[in-house]
Amino acid sequence: MKFLKKILAETPLSFLLVMIPIAMFCEMRETTAAWRFLSSGLAVIPLAGLLGSATEDLTETMGPGLGGFLNGSLGNAAELIIGLVAIREGPVMYPLVKASITGSIVGNVLFVLGMSFVAGGIRHHTQKFNRTAASTGATLLALAAVSLVIPAAYYTIASGTPGRAARVVHVSEEISVILLIVYALNLLFLLHTHKSIFNHVQAHEKKAAPGKVNSRRDALIMLALATAGIAYVSEIFVGSAQDAATSFGMNPVFIGVFVVAVVGNAAEHSSSVLMAIKNKLDVSLMITVGSSIQIALFVAPVLLFSSLLINPSHPLDLHFTLLEVLSVVISMLILAFVCQDGESNWLEGVMMLGVYIILAVAFYNLP
Repeated sequence: MKFLKKILAETPLSFLLVMIPIAMFCEMRETTAAWRFLSSGLAVIPLAGLLGSATEDLTETMGPGLGGFLNGSLGNAAELIIGLVAIREGPVMYPLVKASITGSIVGNVLFVLGMSFVAGGIRHHTQKFNRTAASTGATLLALAAVSLVIPAAYYTIASGTPGRAARVVHVSEEISVILLIVYALNLLFLLHTHKSIFNHVQAHEKKAAPGKVNSRRDALIMLALATAGIAYVSEIFVGSAQDAATSFGMNPVFIGVFVVAVVGNAAEHSSSVLMAIKNKLDVSLMITVGSSIQIALFVAPVLLFSSLLINPSHPLDLHFTLLEVLSVVISMLILAFVCQDGESNWLEGVMMLGVYIILAVAFYNLP
């Protein structure tokens, strides 16, 4: 199909599709967990890019309202699929699921946006962006930080009381409902009541998007193929994660925060940096902050409610470790400071990357 060739040619990191048959070979031959983990992780990257491209193309055939909702909901489909596969493995994989949520938020805000500021700042000295749009995103992510702090605080306060774990689950479920409501209202804000604020950003993003498909049918085929591919390699990726972490001398939380999250967002990462180099920092902010919002307000609650169906006796909750909560809070504070003046430079990006590396050191040395 011509549209497939065009998408492959214009989708970042599509050359990594060669890792799909390699991952299949490693799985069939039952090679070491490290090889299965690396090959399947690299295979997820281009598939996530293709999934994002197909979603973008599909939204253009459905009008701004439905299309925008679909794009917002499926923007992080790769992370959602990986999370669902991990949940199906049982509660033993819950720390990895939670860590990937934390890693997606922190990675987008500190690593990807920091890289974008550095790349754009070196080439353009100082870059300006829409302060209103950025501040709105920062405020929504502050809500995400609150949604992590409250269950952790509740868990500590209720220490020693009977049924503490069940109570934390109930609190998490109620918070998840609130997050989904806020997410829906955010879409209403973006697509209807205040869409003029984001019109110029969306126009730039449309010009910058990968090659367009010819029809809704083509987009649906690409969406189905990419989803099936991600589901398959995610089984290998998640199934080998624990053993691979041991062989690499890493703890599962570090794997989730700094490996799984990067794998699921790699295609978006490259797009954000490229847009910053082209002096389209508003697009970079929409990609990074928008992705973090989707993870916090949509993907996390959906994973929680999915766990109620998959593992009703041991559902997922929003009780994250202290270091994970602190990482998200720190990221939100830094984003708020960055958004204040509506402009950025390469030094701000370096400082954000410095904080990200400091957090990586802390997570890597967890007992």
